[in-house]
Amino acid sequence: MSLAVLSVAALVLAIIVSCVTPLNVGVLAMAMAWILGVYVGGMPLGTVISGFPVPLFLTLVGMTLLFSLAQVNGTLDRVAHHAVRTCRGNRGLIPIIFFLLAFGIASMGPGNISTAALMAPMAMATASRVGIPLFLMSIMVGNGANAGSLSPVAPTGLIVNGIMARIELPGHELSTYLYNAGAHAIVAFGGYVLFGGVKLFAGGGQAAVGVDPADRDTHRFHTKHWVTVGTIGVLLLSVILVRDLRAAGSIGMAAFLAAVFLVLTGCADDREGIKRMPWGVIVMVCGVTVLISILEKAQGIDLMVSWVARLSSAGTVTAVVAFLTAIVSVYSSTSGVVLPAFLPMVPGLAASLGGANAVAIAAAMNVGGHLVDVSPLSTIGALCVAGAPPEESRALFNKLLAWGLSMCVVGAAICYLLFV
Repeated sequence: MSLAVLSVAALVLAIIVSCVTPLNVGVLAMAMAWILGVYVGGMPLGTVISGFPVPLFLTLVGMTLLFSLAQVNGTLDRVAHHAVRTCRGNRGLIPIIFFLLAFGIASMGPGNISTAALMAPMAMATASRVGIPLFLMSIMVGNGANAGSLSPVAPTGLIVNGIMARIELPGHELSTYLYNAGAHAIVAFGGYVLFGGVKLFAGGGQAAVGVDPADRDTHRFHTKHWVTVGTIGVLLLSVILVRDLRAAGSIGMAAFLAAVFLVLTGCADDREGIKRMPWGVIVMVCGVTVLISILEKAQGIDLMVSWVARLSSAGTVTAVVAFLTAIVSVYSSTSGVVLPAFLPMVPGLAASLGGANAVAIAAAMNVGGHLVDVSPLSTIGALCVAGAPPEESRALFNKLLAWGLSMCVVGAAICYLLFV
C-alpha cells in the first residue's frame, strides 16, 4: 500500500477517533505523523517537525493568553454584560451583531484570521455569559470573518487577485469579494435560523439574559478594565493600520506584547491567565496540522484530488471544484495551499471542458475553499473552540467538525446554483 493511501487512511482514523473517544486527537496525529513520515516514508525527522504550524501556534497562544487575562480580571464579563445592554437584552441580536462586526473588520484589511483571533474569544465569552449556544455563535462570528476574507485589501484577497491576474483573469476583484461575502451570509443566517437563532427572540429572552439595574455596580468598569479594553482596542487598530501585523503569526506576537503590558501595569495576573488557557485545544489543532503536512508531502491530497476530478463536466464543474477545494481546505490552508494550488488550473480546466466559464470556476474555488473554514481544523474554528469553556470544548469541536465537512456539500450546491 502506497504512502499516499496510508496517509489518507491515517487522516480518516484521526477524524473518527476525535469523534468517538476522549483521546486528544492532536496527540494521536503527532504519533501517526512520526510513524508515517520517518518509518514508512523514510523522511528525516526534521521534515516531519517542519510541519508544526509555528505561526498558528503563536496566534493561538498569544491571543488566548491575552483574552484569558481579560477574562481573569473581569473585563470580558463586563463587556459581555454591556453588549447585552446595547442589544436591550435581546439575545437574538447578539450573534447578528458579531457577524456584522467580524465582516466589517475583516473587510477593512486585517482579513479573516486576524479578525477571528480578535473577535472569537469575545464572542464566545459573550455567548457563555448570556446563554447563546456556542455552536450558533461560532457559525456567526466565523462566517462573518470569512465573509470579508476576499476584500481587495485583505491578505487572502490580495493573494487571490494576484493569482487571477497571472492566469489572465484580472478585473474581478469586486465580484470575487461579493460572491464570497454573499455565500457566507447565506450560510451564516441559514445556520442562525436552523440552530435556534430565531428562538432567542422569544418572550422571556431578556429576563434569561439577566439585564438587571441592580447589576450595574457589579459590572461597572474600573481602571484595570478600561486599560484592558484600550489595550485590545490598540491591538485591533494596529492590525488594521500596520500591514506587517497581518503576516502569519505577527498578531500572536503583538498579543504577547499586549499581555506583558497588562501584567506589568498590574491589570492582570499572568499565572492565573496561563492556567485558564485551552492547552488541550492548542495541542489538538497543532497536532492535526502536523499530520496534514505529511499528507501533503506523501501526495495524499493529490490522490484525493484525482478521485474527484474525474467526475467533472462542463455542467457540473463549478460544483465539483467547490467540493474538491472544500475537501482539501478542511485540512489545509485555504490561502496558503489550496487556492494557490488550484486557481492556476482554471484556464486549462475551462478549455478542456468546452463551454465552461473560467471566472465561474475560479469563484467556485474561492467560495468552496472558504465555506469550510469554520472547521476546528482551521484557524478560525480553532479560535472559537479555544474560547469555549473547557467542559464544552470537546462537544463544540465535534459539532464544528461536522459543520465544516457538511459545508463541502452545501458549498458545492450553492456554487452549482450561483455559477450555472
